[in-house]
Order: sequence, then structure tokens, then C-alpha cells
Amino acid sequence: MLPFRPARALVAALLAALFGALALPAPSVWAADRTVQGGRLDWGLKSSFQKYVTGPIANGGYRLTGGSATVGQSLFRFHSAQGAYDPDSGAFEARFSGGVHFTGHRTPDGSHELDLSLSRPTVRISGGKGTLHADMVSKARGTGKVTTARQVAFASLDLSGIDMRGGTSPVALTRVPATLTAQGATAFAGFYPAGTPLDPVSLSVDVAAGAPRQREPGPSTPPEPRPSATPKQTKPGAGAGAVRDAAVDWGVRRTFREYVTGSIAQGEWTLNDGAQDGGALFRFPEGTGTYDAGKRTLTASFAGSVRFTGAHLDLTLGKVTAAVRSGRGTLSADVTSAGRTQRAVPLVTFRADDFTPENGLIALTEAPATLTGPGARAFGSMYRAGTAMDPVSLAVAVDEGVRLPALPDLGSDSSAGPVTAAPSAPAGQRSAATAGSPGAAERADSADGSSRTWVFAAAGAALLAAAAAAALLVVRRRRTTPN
Repeated sequence: MLPFRPARALVAALLAALFGALALPAPSVWAADRTVQGGRLDWGLKSSFQKYVTGPIANGGYRLTGGSATVGQSLFRFHSAQGAYDPDSGAFEARFSGGVHFTGHRTPDGSHELDLSLSRPTVRISGGKGTLHADMVSKARGTGKVTTARQVAFASLDLSGIDMRGGTSPVALTRVPATLTAQGATAFAGFYPAGTPLDPVSLSVDVAAGAPRQREPGPSTPPEPRPSATPKQTKPGAGAGAVRDAAVDWGVRRTFREYVTGSIAQGEWTLNDGAQDGGALFRFPEGTGTYDAGKRTLTASFAGSVRFTGAHLDLTLGKVTAAVRSGRGTLSADVTSAGRTQRAVPLVTFRADDFTPENGLIALTEAPATLTGPGARAFGSMYRAGTAMDPVSLAVAVDEGVRLPALPDLGSDSSAGPVTAAPSAPAGQRSAATAGSPGAAERADSADGSSRTWVFAAAGAALLAAAAAAALLVVRRRRTTPN
């Protein structure tokens, strides 16, 4: 049996502690995942292309799809952003709804030689590089071959001087230079070669902080599982109940808004009583009413009103209501025109086939809407009954504590005028974060705390090393004497 040597045992213990201290895993970095929920992207694709399409050569035009809107003279607004944002790394993704369809060079058979659609643009940023993707449908010049592609890497974004880290809501980018990619040139039906400058891209999105997460845990410290809450489900057949909260989003009709603010009416619209402007639509909030899960029926009233004024125009829509029954919905409002008010005029009807709540929320997104006969008369017979109007989006919370989706395009002005672009910072780094934001202070505290942790670890390791060296010296001195 080997003799017990306490000095050497002490050295071994101290050395083990030293190596343990030096092998400490990197301090855990905590960040909050953020969800993109609402916002808009303003982009003209390429202004010279727009002029060519609508000019005397192509003699064509464009139409907007999926609730898109025009902003000013040459910008298209894509709405309803969804995605994710990591303020720690600056990784960003925002997917937008809507599209634009260009046609020109009409042929004798009624088709068009120029036929190009761009929809669902997505901005992705990672590692300081940005790309705009989009769904594309294009007809090749000469051959007429139609190509359909999903999420083509259409344009590269110049993010030089922009620091995407540490942003707070809203995250906004203004007039970012864009260049056509090789894939984009192919999808663009060969109108322009790769490397062609495109119109700059501007966006503004709302982000909501999520639950904290532990990033890059050491191999010996697996991340602790987060407790998951079981969402409260609303079961069909639960009977009639009160609506907890609700909102309806409706833009009336794009061409009507353009008429109001255009050269003919030279007018505007104003919002009152809590109505909100989303650029391509209006939100009427604070819905109250009843919902029957068994019959899948809804009756709800909303706050807010919108007034359109201009040359020979004065029209107010207020006290908006929505009724759903048998998979069919009706949007009604009090209509005031020429000093006369008509109560509860059914303006449009819309489809509501799937009207089952999920996690306590009923979400009907961009349901196609059709103008009714009374609605046509309310608009002074400007449109005939059966005319397609802007789609209707309806959100209804039937459980306590359920939040409604964010308003798309939040932050645009009521006149739907051109976006005011802030000048780029002359030198140094431009940031997507709000200056002096709480997020910046939290990151500074986190960095300071991490540095303090390493200072303490280094000091402890130094003390352990000194103790180990002293113990080893004692061992060497005692080698001539028995233990």
C-alpha cells in the first residue's frame, strides 16, 4: 500500500482546481429573440422601368395586388411584415405581403409582350450582407416563355456603414442602395444586366421582445428547458360569449384613395375617434360584441371613423360593424355625405369560411370583398354593385389576455405622401438602433458584467496557481525527510 502524502495530495487538488478554473466555459450571453410583427417596405423597383412601362413606347401600366399601395409618385408599399430579428448578431428577416403586376406592349390577341409580376418581397440580413428576395413571374422578351420563381435573390443591398446590432422597435432602414443580382436579371426577363442599380429600399418594422434565451452554452452546461405554457383553446360548441377585443382592417379601395389624393379631387382623409392609418388600410379598433363558437357567428362594433374630403367630395364612414353568419361576412358603417347620414349601411360582403378560433384568436386575413348595392349608392354610384373592393382583415380575441396582431404599415401619415428619407450619416457606423435606447444600456451592462466575471475568474486562477507553486516547493524541500 502506497504511503499517504498530504503535501502531494494538496498539490494535486490545487492543480485540479486551477485547471477547472481555466477550463471555465465562456460566460453565457443572454439575449431576447424579437419577432417582427407589422411594418412596411417602400420600394419603386426601378423608376426608369416604371416610366418605360407607362410611357408611349410600352403604352402599358401596372396594378397592385395583395393590398399593396402606391406612396407618392413612384413608390410601392408592401405591408404586413412578419419575421425575426436578433439584436445581438444583427440577423434580420422581414417578409412582406402584396405585389405589383406590370404589363405593356399589347398584342392583337389582347395579351402583352411585357408581363412581369413581383410579389411577397423579403429582406434578409446576416453577417453585414443584405438581400431582397421576391416571388417573380415574367415573360421573356422575344420568346414569350413564362418563368415562375419563388423567393428569387433579386437585389443585393449595400449595408456599408450600417450596424444592425442593438436595434429597438421600430427597426428602420432608409434609402438603402440596391443592385440587381444575376438571378434577379434572369427573373427580370433580361430587361437589365446584373449589377444595374435599382431604386433604394426603405423599410420600417415593429419588433416585440420575446422570452430570454441562453446562447452558446458550454458543453458541460446544457441549456435549461423553458417551461411551456399550454395555450388556452376555445372549443367549438362552447356557446355564445363576449368578444374580448377585436379590430377590422380595411382600405376601402386603392383607386378611391388615389382619386382622393390625386390631381382631380386634390383632397385628403382624416381619422377620428381612435381609427388608425396603416398607409394601405385603415384600422377600426376596440371591437365589442358576441361570438358563438357553435354557430360560428359574430356580431361586433368598432370604434373610429374616416372622413374623405376633396373637390365635390365629403364622405365619412363611422360606427363600423361586422357580422358573420354561415361563412359570409358583411361590413357596415354609418355613411355621412352632403350633410345627410345613413345608418348601418351594408358596404361590402366578404367570405369567412374558416372562422374557428386558434389559441383564443380568430384571424381572417385579406378576405376578398365585394361592394353591395347600398354600398354603391353610398359612394355616389362611383362604383357599381359587385365591384371588387379592398380585402377585409378581421381579428377577434375570444379569450382573456389574447393580443391582436399588430397593425400593418404602422406609422404612415394620413395623406399617404412620399416617405421622408433621412440623410445618411457622413462617416462611421449608422445604426438600426434608436440612439440612447434602453437596449444599448442593457447591452453595456451585460458586457460590463461579463468582463467583471472574467476578472474574478482570472484573479481566482492566479491565487490557485500561487498556492500550487508554494505547495510544490514544500514537497521538494521535504523529499529528504520521510513523510
